[in-house]
Amino acid sequence: MKYDFDKIINRHNTGALKIERCKELFGTEDLIPLWVADMDFATPDFIIDAVKNRLEHPILGYSVACEDYFESVLKWINMLHGCKIERDWLGFLPGIVPGLAFAINAFSQPNDEIIVQPPVYPPFINVPNKNNRKVVFNPLKVVNGQFEMDLEDFERKITGRTRIFLLCNPQNPGGRTWDKGTLEKVAAICYKHGILVVSDEIHSDMALPGHKHISFGTVSEHAQQNSITYMAPSKTFNMAGLISSSYIIPNPEIRKKFKEYLENSELANGNIFAYIACKAAYDNGAEWRKQMLEYVQGNLDYVVDFLKNNVPQIKPMIPQASFLIWLDCSGMNMTTNELQDFMVKKAKLGLNKGTTYGPGGENHLRLNIGCPRSVLVEAMNNLKRAVETL
Repeated sequence: MKYDFDKIINRHNTGALKIERCKELFGTEDLIPLWVADMDFATPDFIIDAVKNRLEHPILGYSVACEDYFESVLKWINMLHGCKIERDWLGFLPGIVPGLAFAINAFSQPNDEIIVQPPVYPPFINVPNKNNRKVVFNPLKVVNGQFEMDLEDFERKITGRTRIFLLCNPQNPGGRTWDKGTLEKVAAICYKHGILVVSDEIHSDMALPGHKHISFGTVSEHAQQNSITYMAPSKTFNMAGLISSSYIIPNPEIRKKFKEYLENSELANGNIFAYIACKAAYDNGAEWRKQMLEYVQGNLDYVVDFLKNNVPQIKPMIPQASFLIWLDCSGMNMTTNELQDFMVKKAKLGLNKGTTYGPGGENHLRLNIGCPRSVLVEAMNNLKRAVETL
């Protein structure tokens, strides 16, 4: 089946975050919203149909995740990433951002230190802060146009209060798929110092053509026995609103403590459609995912070529995974606030402000290209015309 990613779908009056929060965030609704990290492609028909079929039954009562749900998750992760996961290691998680908070509260105390690597997805900074932990920055470096970890600085930042490292893998906003050697070094450092690694792998299924995701827990015995890994179908199949994620914890002691935290907090279950939609995605989604990634790659190629030829002041970091592009706008000679103001008022574009990603985000913006090509064409032409007025 050939899937249609060119179709324009009106998301107004659906409660879509990227539409409803525009006025609050940008001061206007008169723009193209390319900020929130969901896609404007239709959620696949096999997922919609699975939900519709369940609605044929007239009772929406309490539900549990059945074993065939977990079988589908295991099969998908093994097929795509070669992870030999045992059933006991796997559990349901009601969202990955909540999962960051769950791990922080289960394995650390107020005023303990949490290491993060900015510029990074804002909840990595906000969630520890809101839970009264101290965020310790281990900034990423840009080497040959890609993010690299500074592991010497990482180890220098460790103190007797350091408890957790929040790993973004693949990295958001840079789209870096971390290599095995880097992950092995991280695993060795964290194991040596007794620091738990919480690996957010929500974009793991979205490695673009020619790139491969490596799951943290697979790189060494130290990684496997000292980590919690989170995965989800939400980004890949555009079903983030159904809040369906998974955790993988091989170490029995860590797993026991995490499960007890979830169960004691009544946080261990999802809604009836979370299980159904996730199973449908993993059972039927291989071809859809392949075509979607090919389309996103086409969008990426278009944007990179357009900026090079028309707006060379803005330099994109080429993502290896995801539908997000980290834009270096330092060539525009504007402050970060001036930059966003220009994008909103002159180019009519709503992009994520780089400073919300922590140190290193200055003079940057994040662009979502998970949309029909025609929307990107309009957006890039808006940008070109706006720059020409400077």
